[in-house]
Amino acid sequence: MKLVINGDEHEVDAPVGASLAAVLRERLGLTGTKIACNEGHCGACTVMIDGVPVLSCITLAHSVEGEVTTIEGLRDHPLVDAFVRADAVQCGFCTPGQVVSAAALVAARPTPTEEEIRHAMAGNICRCGTYPKIEEAILHWRD
Repeated sequence: MKLVINGDEHEVDAPVGASLAAVLRERLGLTGTKIACNEGHCGACTVMIDGVPVLSCITLAHSVEGEVTTIEGLRDHPLVDAFVRADAVQCGFCTPGQVVSAAALVAARPTPTEEEIRHAMAGNICRCGTYPKIEEAILHWRD
């Protein structure tokens, strides 16, 4: 199958039924996408397909049409620096999924309200409880 990941086309040999997260990590070496619950509950595996956040642990790789953006593709996005400035990284395990979800939000709404941030980020769980700092990072991502 062919996948476009972060602007590059990849020919990938993966079994039918393989999740996008597994293909990204195991076949392409893009380990920034984390697998935590493996059931689509926590958001650690969030990537974007054509700008829309999706849970890659429950997305079948063979079903993907469109360009996939992972945390590696957002390496230079101002949100990464905003998360660091706001100290919104704590243990860091959820951070890739948080940043990807936040990038989708600010692409659609460059100056989101606190309520819009909370709604957009509701699918991303942070076990360290850094939600106020994540919200701060998103509110001030362009500063």
